[in-house]
Amino acid sequence: MNERYEPRAIEPKWQARWAAEGVFRADGLAGAPKKYVLEMLPYPSGAMHMGHVRNYLIGDVFARYYRMRGFDVLHPMGWDAFGLPAENAAIKEGVHPAIRTKENIEGFRAEMASLGYSYDWTREIATSDPAYYRWNQWFFLRLLERKMVYRRFSKVNWCPSCLTVIANEQVKDGRCERCESVVVEREMPEWAFRITRNSQDLLDGLDRLPEWPDRILAMQRNWIGRSDGTECDFVLEDGRGAVRVFTTRIDTVFGCTYLVLAPEHPLVDGLATGPDRAAVRAFVEKMANTPRGERTAEAGTKEGVFTGAYARHPFTGDAVPIWIANFVLADYGTGAVMAVPGHDSRDFAFARAYRLPIRQVVQPAGPGHKPLGPTDSWTEPFTDDGVLLDSGIYSGLPSAEARHRLTAELQRRGLGTAKVTYRQKDWGFSRQRYWGTPIPIVYCEKCDPERHGIPVPDDQLPVRLPDIDVESVLTGKGEPPLAKVPSFVNTTCPRCGGPARREVETMDTFVDSCWYYARYLSPNLDTAPFDAALASAWLPVDVYVGGPEHAVMHLLYFRFWSRWMKILGLSPVDEPVTRLITQGIVNGPDGRKMSKRWGNVVAPSSIVGRYGADTVRTYVLFAGPPERDFDWSDDQVEGAHRFLKRLWALASTHHAAAAAARHAGPWEGRALEIRRLAHKCVRRVGESIERLSFNTAIAGVMECLNGLGVVETLGSEAEKAAMGEAMRLLALVLTPFAPHLCEEIAEAYGATECTVTQPWPAYEAALVVDDVLPYAVQVNGKLRAEVQLPASAGEAEVRAAAEAEARVQAHLTGRFVRKVVFVPRRLINFVVG
Repeated sequence: MNERYEPRAIEPKWQARWAAEGVFRADGLAGAPKKYVLEMLPYPSGAMHMGHVRNYLIGDVFARYYRMRGFDVLHPMGWDAFGLPAENAAIKEGVHPAIRTKENIEGFRAEMASLGYSYDWTREIATSDPAYYRWNQWFFLRLLERKMVYRRFSKVNWCPSCLTVIANEQVKDGRCERCESVVVEREMPEWAFRITRNSQDLLDGLDRLPEWPDRILAMQRNWIGRSDGTECDFVLEDGRGAVRVFTTRIDTVFGCTYLVLAPEHPLVDGLATGPDRAAVRAFVEKMANTPRGERTAEAGTKEGVFTGAYARHPFTGDAVPIWIANFVLADYGTGAVMAVPGHDSRDFAFARAYRLPIRQVVQPAGPGHKPLGPTDSWTEPFTDDGVLLDSGIYSGLPSAEARHRLTAELQRRGLGTAKVTYRQKDWGFSRQRYWGTPIPIVYCEKCDPERHGIPVPDDQLPVRLPDIDVESVLTGKGEPPLAKVPSFVNTTCPRCGGPARREVETMDTFVDSCWYYARYLSPNLDTAPFDAALASAWLPVDVYVGGPEHAVMHLLYFRFWSRWMKILGLSPVDEPVTRLITQGIVNGPDGRKMSKRWGNVVAPSSIVGRYGADTVRTYVLFAGPPERDFDWSDDQVEGAHRFLKRLWALASTHHAAAAAARHAGPWEGRALEIRRLAHKCVRRVGESIERLSFNTAIAGVMECLNGLGVVETLGSEAEKAAMGEAMRLLALVLTPFAPHLCEEIAEAYGATECTVTQPWPAYEAALVVDDVLPYAVQVNGKLRAEVQLPASAGEAEVRAAAEAEARVQAHLTGRFVRKVVFVPRRLINFVVG
């Protein structure tokens, strides 16, 4: 071995060998159990950053580890290549999105190769490839046949200067990021998936995902937002219909002092007929130009106007005034709210602002609760369940029972019913963009005068994106880009053969990432999206790694699509992923999230060029648990590099004596201690990887290295053989973290196969059990001493040794020992009075 550690020499050597031997190709181990390890595919918008590096490293550790555990591992990579950033860059720079995307992919791929990721590159995909997006279109048609796709009108962000729809990401503080004009809402037609038909199933499925982070499950539950409640009619005072409200707290109905409608509610225009009409219309117009998030912000100002109209309370018959307000949305519930300011925070704030009555109709339950006092002295409403008061014949009932009985009475009278609602809305997926999957629909005035849309036949797929003149088509203004390409727009009707026009909108890129994991199974198949037989063998994904920012949109659509792949007979599973790992953020040296905006991005290539890929890998994995954020530190990078150099130096120092040494036993003295250090390390690293604690796995190797490092010379054959064994074991267990260095050490110590193709080493049980253990001795929970005892010692022996310790005796003398708490192999605690 060379005395010096030279990563720039050894890393390209091993990367070339891995590629030449196809070491990371799946389907290479006949009869072996499978593991599918996947990281969320990147959007290649520019150079890689350390956030990417961390994401892919987590998956790479598992992929290498499982291979060594005897699994046939599928670990693919591809590119989420469509999307808004490439189109925006084209608008700004005049470079076709396909050209820029290809350049970025090549840069990403080269950086990934330099870091030694263990990908099966024979399965590489790009979502902008017509061979891929053809199947987006195929899925669209299958879902359309099942009425899971429909055309609707929806509110969009409209820039009155650019004269186009803009994405949420392009709205900055209510203004268009391009021209800074105030963005307004407009209703426009769009295509949508009926994901709400699966809302309950998606909600129920969360209970079957025990290996997903709790916070991700909670975010999905909140997004789906099931509410069990009651729909209730308040009949208009003039008898011309009723306001239907949805509430989860019908038990508070006797405290309703006003109704609130969304400004967009269809009843609003007809209600405001008197002197309030002008104010109502002005408020409606104002809300139409107010961003949705600003209207519904929890801490935002509650605004509204009185319509001048009244409805009758369904139980008391009292006249209830009808208002409209900013915090009620037309697409949530019924778009109307039964306002009970005494028992709802939002209603309370509004009532205080407009001096509306506040009534208490629920009081705290149970003994010991004091009256809440008059409502005009309240600073906040009482929002818990309790016992009803001032609620007619329902007074004295607990809230839960009252909800049941009040709902039953409404149903008996024909004024309401029990109702389950969901916060989740259908997924509007059409975009006025060029760089995306064309929607396979045509419009024919003869066959389709109502413009429902005619599906493109399967044998005409894919509907390809046309080549374009970037400057004339991608202007960022006016009609959708594809509408400016006559050769694309003008086509023939698949029904009558006459002239027709193509749909000019493209699909949301979330469609691309809904099913890509299945395409990796058979990336070149041209008769189906993927091979169903391979799906039965490989799905679900065993380990999926990505950022928590994808907790709701991507992962929810991902789960929705998986269900439909099963319904279509393509996949055997409802849930696409068994274990989800969400990694933390890598902040720049200044403590802020790495971003070009802040100028604090650390490029992986610069660190690889200076220290080598294994240093980058070791540093990032050692910086902390994968789920936590960490700040980049050049000093800690240096520390990781020093660790690898020390390991190399140890292997090099003992190479001549230990590499070929063999000894059958017995093992005694220093030779035994060397073996103990190595085998304990094997156990610790394996256990740490299993529980996703990569930093402690690396720490285990560091501790072992510290112990071995004190051995400067090897005397007996046993010591030489023990050190040779130790170096081979360290090379294997460190392989998932620093594979290039480990390959080189393993080869120097006699390996003929790559480390990742060798079995994960087993440790000898007898070597990992300590002969002597430290016991903490506590008195009333406070540490007073430590005693060393044989590992075989029982409670009586440990207690005797602890009581003989002078520092413990000082705290026991003259006091009564009430209890002794003994934790085997760890501590003994004397509880004294």
